[in-house]
Amino acid sequence: MKLSIIETGFFKLDGGAMFGVVPKRMWSKLNPPDENNMCSWALRTLLVEVGDRKILFDTGLGNKQDAKWRTFFEPHGEATLSGSLAKAGVQPEEITDVFLTHLHFDHCGGALFRDDADGGLVKRAFPNAVYWSNQRHFDWAMRPNAREKASFLPENIVPLHQSGKLRFLDIRQNIEFAPGIRVRFVNGHTEAMMVPHIRTERGTVVYCADLLPSQWHIGLPYVMAYDIRPLVSIKEKEKLLTEAVQKRHTLLLEHDPATEACTLRRDEAGRIVLDRAGKLGDWGW
Repeated sequence: MKLSIIETGFFKLDGGAMFGVVPKRMWSKLNPPDENNMCSWALRTLLVEVGDRKILFDTGLGNKQDAKWRTFFEPHGEATLSGSLAKAGVQPEEITDVFLTHLHFDHCGGALFRDDADGGLVKRAFPNAVYWSNQRHFDWAMRPNAREKASFLPENIVPLHQSGKLRFLDIRQNIEFAPGIRVRFVNGHTEAMMVPHIRTERGTVVYCADLLPSQWHIGLPYVMAYDIRPLVSIKEKEKLLTEAVQKRHTLLLEHDPATEACTLRRDEAGRIVLDRAGKLGDWGW
């Protein structure tokens, strides 16, 4: 099994929304905002090569949105999904599976792309891949509540479904998706978000998605205002963190602007804190 971080650039979100009830005087020391209270966040995806499968977990923003939309979120950085895959030695046609943890625009937008060389036609970014979600989350995304409506964009979701390439996983905890890869379902951030647990020879790697977007969200009160059920998020995050300490899991952080991965420990007071942080390659993958 081979794991590769696939960077797709950065975007900006309101700092208060990302840190929820935590006061600005505290969170602004962690990820300093600009004059508009916006902070930069990564759009970090993961490629797992196992057997004859090349599985991409999430896809970043993509290139379909217009200039007005992009002014809200300010995509920036040199990395692109296709460019980072090329650096990893993989072409889009080789991807066999695209696993979408959930259908918010910053996680699934790159599943489709606008081909300017073909009149701006929107196409599947990975023409030979099967795309994966689950029925409960898909139904939730297709009938969004007022809180999440701006995150579920029909142009990211409907064409995938119409293509016949979207498949749904059964909602059973720890269901096997691929050899060595099991899936947990969590419901605090959004309905039935999928969190992959990847078992390797060096230990288990957890792709945290928005259950733990950054190292700064390790503290239990640090829950995003975007979460639909923040108290559920706290319970789900506490379980994730406790297991990570007990079983020495490596956590992959999708939105941390600097840190790809981390491990955790308990300090002298029994609190769960950061142990080691850095790049996934630092762990030998």
